[in-house]
Amino acid sequence: MQYIAKYCQGVDIKRNILSRLLLRASALTALCLSLLACGPQAEQGASAASLADATVLDVYKSPTCGCCGAWIEHAEARGFQAIVHDLDNDALTREKLQRGITLRHQSCHTSVAEDGSVFEGHIPAHLIHQYLADKPADSIGLTVPGMPIGSPGMEVGDRMDPYDVLLLKADGSTEVYARVTDQQSQYQ
Repeated sequence: MQYIAKYCQGVDIKRNILSRLLLRASALTALCLSLLACGPQAEQGASAASLADATVLDVYKSPTCGCCGAWIEHAEARGFQAIVHDLDNDALTREKLQRGITLRHQSCHTSVAEDGSVFEGHIPAHLIHQYLADKPADSIGLTVPGMPIGSPGMEVGDRMDPYDVLLLKADGSTEVYARVTDQQSQYQ
């Protein structure tokens, strides 16, 4: 008899715990649904519209490169939509060479616009917009060779190494397209 009484008491305790857990789960679900329902609908609509208007860039990079991901965030925050293609190092180098980017002008990632223009490395997004709006004759794109500290995606606190953004010409030559000397000027 005592065994049956203890068993029934255990069942009541388990039922009580289960009831409390179900009540908490229901409350949490209701809270999540209300937060979603009250979310910034206008912002979501604006984001979807801006994504539809975004300039598409195919971005070729190594799957393990974190600075490439940070540069992609920089570009997407400034009107680009990135379609990412992760390649092994050999395939990535071949992709760059096939697009006319010589070894001395290479960086960690290559972005390609719909018109075939190439953008190599940590180029400020506003300069890509500028280039695409007024593409210089006999050019294939822009490059920031290497990975300058302080460039978009390569931020290290307040540290900034000035760098040149080079115009890549169809004949393989380059010229300075823009000089970046401070962090603020690259975030237009």
